[in-house]
Amino acid sequence: MKTDIEIAREAAIRPIGEIAKKLGLFEEDIELYGKYKAKLEPLATAGRKAEGRLILVTAITPTPAGEGKTTTTVGLADGLSRLGKKTVVALREPSLGPVFGIKGGAAGGGYAQIIPMEDINLHFTGDIHAVGAANNLLAAMLDNHIFQGNELNIDPERIVWKRCVDMNDRQLRYVEDGLGGPKSGVPRKDGFDITVASEVMAILCLATSLEDLKKRLSRIVVAYNKEGEPVTAGDLKAAGAMAVLLKDAIKPNLVQTLEGTPALVHGGPFANIAHGCNSVAATCAALKLGDYVVTEAGFGADLGAEKFLDIKCRMAGLKPSAVVIVATVRALKMHGGLEKTELSREDLSALEKGLPNLLRHVSNIKNVYGLPAVVAVNRFPTDTDAEISLVIKKCRELGVNAVLSTVWAEGGKGGEELAREVVRLTEEKSDFRFAYDAQLPIKEKIEAIVTKIYGGKGAVYSPEAEEEIARLEALGFGKTPVCIAKTQYSFSDDPAKSGAPEDFFVTVQHCKISAGAGFVVALTGSIMTMPGLPKSPAAERIDIDADGKITGLF
Repeated sequence: MKTDIEIAREAAIRPIGEIAKKLGLFEEDIELYGKYKAKLEPLATAGRKAEGRLILVTAITPTPAGEGKTTTTVGLADGLSRLGKKTVVALREPSLGPVFGIKGGAAGGGYAQIIPMEDINLHFTGDIHAVGAANNLLAAMLDNHIFQGNELNIDPERIVWKRCVDMNDRQLRYVEDGLGGPKSGVPRKDGFDITVASEVMAILCLATSLEDLKKRLSRIVVAYNKEGEPVTAGDLKAAGAMAVLLKDAIKPNLVQTLEGTPALVHGGPFANIAHGCNSVAATCAALKLGDYVVTEAGFGADLGAEKFLDIKCRMAGLKPSAVVIVATVRALKMHGGLEKTELSREDLSALEKGLPNLLRHVSNIKNVYGLPAVVAVNRFPTDTDAEISLVIKKCRELGVNAVLSTVWAEGGKGGEELAREVVRLTEEKSDFRFAYDAQLPIKEKIEAIVTKIYGGKGAVYSPEAEEEIARLEALGFGKTPVCIAKTQYSFSDDPAKSGAPEDFFVTVQHCKISAGAGFVVALTGSIMTMPGLPKSPAAERIDIDADGKITGLF
């Protein structure tokens, strides 16, 4: 069996100019990054109407068995292209943290990939590095301001801005810096986030223009002064220099699938600790360039889809035409209690116990958000006909079709049936609505997500979170969407509670404002914004030979 990287290397990759021509773009509309990558110039889609139909691909709650959300997204886009539809796929950029950690990259797999796979999964066009540089410039200017006399009267005990690095490095979660004497800065407690969880990344993904980017950057709250008032990046005069570092990163990246479908890959936040969607700029450009736009949101539908719908769609005025929910029999059996080593044998009892996880996600999309949906069953060779039939039967009881997807093995051909169902769904009328009113108090919005989307009984709050929420609302930050940072492995905030748990409460440990992004972040359970490497990280198996050939990259 060929590996992902072997399949990608054997592909007949087209010059990126040819891919641009498919979208009606000209040489002056793109900025080349070598032969096979390009950035869209800001005026590339000026004057065009956004008439494409937006398809969101999401998934069940993740398990170690894998779901194949990105693979399905790419295969669906290729399937639509094979049906003669002018299609664009819009994806997030991979973070180096998962690439060298345990999850792997984010370019799809098998015969449903975006290429050049190695470039995309590594440094790509440098966007994430630029986000890190802008984030850390702000941190440096903040500490320098305090060192140089602290004209803004910043309270060093109430600094909320962290440094970042795009790597899983638990050692940096909590640090003390400014040590070494008076010339080495002001000693204080500090910490690092992974770059894709930085508010700068969220801002990049939500900004509609360079001007909007600068305004959002200036609103970032970095600290509070000794009177309890917020201090912003604008107060530090940092927004202009940060925008300079991001002037190229704000441009969407154009690449292609193995079958030549255009792909806009831009932005890279995680959906468990950030808002988890590709950029508004890329999605809106795709809607102007294609008749069908296939995008995805991170992790399960309780995280990525919720934030896509309640944050991104609300802010950008987007309305999806249909939603695809990816599931595997293997993962559902894990939700039903089977160990990973037992997944290859038929077990209808475990599958039935795990199916409520899928059905809750389906119900949320249909009944909470009012959107037409289809379940894409990412079929594995060990899945039996009886298991597949059970999944199809349970989905139909909810009024949703389940379609088999074999895109990993067959590429776009294996996604044609799913593509036909998606086209049919986009013809249906929908009643898209949000899960909550953004004008509600912070706690009521959190409660709405916990009860309507997670299926829990409500939320409880630490004393720190109570104080932080009261302060944010007093400062006028309460009437924004809420971005809940939560484990991706459960509807609850306890990763051990798989399936579709009930009668649980979510514990909110902290609340903070991302004023530039435009939402309140609620951190729940034991969630960390800086992941750690596993016992045997993927980095141990990645190498390069004297000829520059990379091995071990999936």
